[in-house]
Amino acid sequence: MKTGSAVDVVARPATGRPEYGNWVSTRFVWGPVIVAAVLAALTFAARMLGVFWLFYVLLVLTVLAALVAAYFTYARHLLATGDGRVQAWVQELVLQHLSWDGRGRALDVGCGNGPLTIALARAFPEAQVTGIDYWGSSWEYSQGVCESNAASQGVGERVIFERASAAALPFEDGSFAAVVSNLCFHEVRGVRDKREVVKEALRVLEPGGAFAFQDLFRLTSAYGEIDELLATLRAWELASVEYVDTGRSDFIPVALRLPFMVGSMGLLHGTK
Repeated sequence: MKTGSAVDVVARPATGRPEYGNWVSTRFVWGPVIVAAVLAALTFAARMLGVFWLFYVLLVLTVLAALVAAYFTYARHLLATGDGRVQAWVQELVLQHLSWDGRGRALDVGCGNGPLTIALARAFPEAQVTGIDYWGSSWEYSQGVCESNAASQGVGERVIFERASAAALPFEDGSFAAVVSNLCFHEVRGVRDKREVVKEALRVLEPGGAFAFQDLFRLTSAYGEIDELLATLRAWELASVEYVDTGRSDFIPVALRLPFMVGSMGLLHGTK
């Protein structure tokens, strides 16, 4: 067990139920539902008009859209914070691999509605924690919800949230004693090689500081082969860096192990 991990530290008192949201946005559910409904209407029209080749093509597309909608509905259910707690367990992996004494400032890159930021603050009661996110319209997250969640979990006085891009963090080099991130880097737009986003997160980490980054590191289109990624990080002369394949953790349901979900997930951790 890592020193000071969230597993072996008594959490701060919580005063309410946070709203952390779901990694499967409702747009991933309603989008395919609407497409399936439109295709179904067109399929019916083609059948009435007797255009049978078009009817069969549209029928196949309708079924495919319905299957996509059904999958994302099921995935959203599996990830619901009130059910399987998969989201919380995935985030816990980050803290389990953070070798930090909890003194100083910590940064969570891509905080969403703040679950990892808040867990970090609750696990390390001496830390000052900052969470950053771009909070774009693609996700059901916001700075206001983050602040409300932090207050409800008893850490509002030690946590701040700022709007920023993970590609250009608004902090000086070496500003933080610890930096974490969970399933954010691959979502950063405008940066094709996501290794550059990892490098930016490490830039604001002080020498000797601890990091734990979890992302879709086996997504070769974003990071290349894992051996190449590790070679790149080691060329940055970090004090230590290790990789853990977390995408097939026992608690992750089989339906979520597809590459575009968490099947290609891994965790990089070490010290600078």
